[in-house]
Amino acid sequence: MTCTSEFIESICKVLSPLGEVRSRKMMGEYVIYVNEKCVITACDNMAYIKKLTCIADMMADAECGSPYNGAKEAYILDFADNRKALRIIATLWNDLPFPKSKKK
Repeated sequence: MTCTSEFIESICKVLSPLGEVRSRKMMGEYVIYVNEKCVITACDNMAYIKKLTCIADMMADAECGSPYNGAKEAYILDFADNRKALRIIATLWNDLPFPKSKKK
């Protein structure tokens, strides 16, 4: 099952206070960027974020899973509490690298 556009739009709306938010469809699923850093992989209407130590305490009770076969285990971010989700993504964003530029 793929993500619905409504699900992706709702996540982007929640994250909009953090800056420029965009989504990119990739093989039926989505990647969501905040200020050009990839913060969420969305599959089956679930938001997956990297398991980093900077958010381990905030995500202690979160479910974990893999967005697709062969992917590393990730936290599943629940958007039931939008303010908490926003804090988590803001903290995560600080520890994520910018994507490497592609050579032409």
